[in-house]
Amino acid sequence: MAVIHQTTLTPSKLELIAAWLPGRQWYRGTTPQLSKAGGFRLDDADGAVGIEFLLLRDESETGSVLYSVPLTYRGVPIPGGDGALLGTAEHGVLGRRWIYDGASDPVAVGAVLDLVAGRVSAQAQHHSDSVDTSVAVRQAKLPSTGDEMRGAVDDETGTDVCVGGIVLRFSRRPVAPTPGVVGSVAAPVASADQEWGLVEVVRAVAG
Repeated sequence: MAVIHQTTLTPSKLELIAAWLPGRQWYRGTTPQLSKAGGFRLDDADGAVGIEFLLLRDESETGSVLYSVPLTYRGVPIPGGDGALLGTAEHGVLGRRWIYDGASDPVAVGAVLDLVAGRVSAQAQHHSDSVDTSVAVRQAKLPSTGDEMRGAVDDETGTDVCVGGIVLRFSRRPVAPTPGVVGSVAAPVASADQEWGLVEVVRAVAG
């Protein structure tokens, strides 16, 4: 289980995300004005990579818009991963961390596949060794895949990632979960009853 350190991160996650968002195809705001609205974590089986899904409200448009931003935190950079890098930050306990878009990080993508397949559980965002039972998972029978991830492709509303015969859809502006998909992950927004769809398996090989 990941250990959550109650410490500082400089620059902060929201500062890094605010600088990164305007270049995303799916971002519809102007100058981001972000606040946290929920989220959860996943564990890396090797214990080397932090994985966190952030649900954020942006007030830069008329009315509040919700965005989903999965992040990974690494102690060393991903070779050839500059296109997915939000930046580096100094962690008060762990030192320098390289922070990436989780939809482009193979460790995070593998953890999401394990979550949908029922092999792992979502973890609380702010507490160590604590399962987050509020995260709703529509499980699917997925193979344990060692296939290489074939790029993350953005469009107007999200990011598609292919791993072997599996296509994951990361919804960047989450909506109510889609009925009938192969598998999905949804989480509640803080102080709201509705679940917001974050990831869907839109195609999978037979497992």
